[in-house]
Amino acid sequence: MLHIAICDDDKAAVKAHQKIAETCLKRHGSVGEFKVYTTSDNLLYDICEDHFFFDLILLDIEMPGSTGMELAKAVKPYLPNVKIIFITSHVEYAIDAFELSIFRYVPKNDIEARLPAAIRDAVSLIELEDEKAYTIQTNSRLEKIPYKEIYYIERDGKYAAITAAGGVSKVRKSLQQIHEELDADEFIYIDRGCIVNMIHIMQIKDGMAVLKNGDALPVSRSHLQEVKNQINHYWGAHI
Repeated sequence: MLHIAICDDDKAAVKAHQKIAETCLKRHGSVGEFKVYTTSDNLLYDICEDHFFFDLILLDIEMPGSTGMELAKAVKPYLPNVKIIFITSHVEYAIDAFELSIFRYVPKNDIEARLPAAIRDAVSLIELEDEKAYTIQTNSRLEKIPYKEIYYIERDGKYAAITAAGGVSKVRKSLQQIHEELDADEFIYIDRGCIVNMIHIMQIKDGMAVLKNGDALPVSRSHLQEVKNQINHYWGAHI
């Protein structure tokens, strides 16, 4: 189930965009739950205050209250992996959209041709990422971390600290619980207090696992041979 928000101060545009999105999802074989808005401030409130979760947002840029640009900046801390498709009649916004890492920019004068393709591409990417992403849910945010971006996970008191390409995220769970939830061969214990994504291990040297991001983590003696065996087995099966 994909969660999609559509926001435009033009009610007719909201209906038209939803119809296009529904058609795209049906052809794609996906199911979507839509929530529509005619004011950006209401969407902003739902995300930042009521912690609504969306996979995809179709967003007009020129709106009363918070503009699409302002909204996109505000919601990123709450929905870091959300895909935003900007819809606007002003070409000059495309540069700003690029700087905000917006998924796609669609000009209003070419909606029929460009919006369906943008939605199809977004849905395909969302579903691909969802196949292998770890979800962290707290009172203030819901975050999805693609497996491929996770370097390692360490025990940190009552928490587990997940070090990924986007930084460190903490979750109040045991390493064993996270390992079971990940349920993926590439995540292995190198120590009782550390799980590593072996796709990021560059080498095992002097009892240390050297990762692509430059971090070097100690491998316990009791795990050393098993770690080497698991790495050899994993790459032997995937190359």
